[in-house]
Amino acid sequence: MIVWINGAFGAGKTSTARELVDLIPDSTVYDPGLIGGELARLLPQKRLAEVSDYQDLPIWRRLVVDTAAALLAEVGGVLVVPMTLLRQDYRDEIFGGLASRRIPVRHVLLTADETILRSRIAARDDADDDPGTGERNRQWAYEHIESYRTALSWLTGDAHTVDTSALTARQTAESVAEAVRTGVADACDIVQTPEPTSETVAAGVLLFDEQDRVLLVDPTYKPGWEFPGGVVEAGEPPARAGIREVAEEIGIQLTGVPRLLVIDWEQPVPPGYGGLRLLFDGGLLSAELAAELLLPGTELRGWRFVEEAEAAELLPPVRYERLRWALRARESGTVLNMENGVPLV
Repeated sequence: MIVWINGAFGAGKTSTARELVDLIPDSTVYDPGLIGGELARLLPQKRLAEVSDYQDLPIWRRLVVDTAAALLAEVGGVLVVPMTLLRQDYRDEIFGGLASRRIPVRHVLLTADETILRSRIAARDDADDDPGTGERNRQWAYEHIESYRTALSWLTGDAHTVDTSALTARQTAESVAEAVRTGVADACDIVQTPEPTSETVAAGVLLFDEQDRVLLVDPTYKPGWEFPGGVVEAGEPPARAGIREVAEEIGIQLTGVPRLLVIDWEQPVPPGYGGLRLLFDGGLLSAELAAELLLPGTELRGWRFVEEAEAAELLPPVRYERLRWALRARESGTVLNMENGVPLV
């Protein structure tokens, strides 16, 4: 199990984590900030210059999950993780990755009045374990207060909140330990899709509204928008898998077998295994049916109908290329055979 202690810089995450390991049996502090520090030494400066924060590096987010799994395999028990996560898509990617490894996460948010946060940041010295030292890094922490304010809209609904304004680190840790013990800080309710161990076959279904816009959904467990669909189970026909996934994901029961538009072979790129990706035409979703659309909160956060140009902004590049060619195949009434998003001539 992981107890993830989130919050703004100055909320008391690190000091609370140190106290918490004395209150939760068999617990160990795991600081993902150390991974960020090492990446700064390992990656080329050109790559580092492309981001303003190591959390923006996909390799950091992947290593946070992999290292947590390795630590738990080595020491067992509970990992106490003091780490600020203010972007919901990063939270989804990391917590979803942990869930896929069957690692439950108790998400705790430490809050404090902004005046207190600012005074704590001002009082930081080189002994503080929060990122950075000196005036430049204090200014960096000040600038992230606004990001924290913005993130509160989703953080307060996602995490168990503890106000540390009038609490010592020990008192905060006692409050967190009690919330974990009693289940008040419950495990995050997020989909637990096992990591693939070999190439997979996945079926996606394109659904269109009366303006011929395509339906996209926003998964909670991975970054980027997606089409309704998922991995084809052993012995299952791909088109039937698409029908099943549409029913499970958005509560819509398709009445006919969708027509195949695209077969795309996705090259394995570690840590992914790749495999066959199929897109089907699920046809028109009327306004009446769209009004009945239901989302499982553990798997999907949102949905919307979009024009192709907007889809290009929401979908990861490889998914957008698949969609783009699927739309062309739909217009021409053909089926396209593709490799890595490129049609084979």
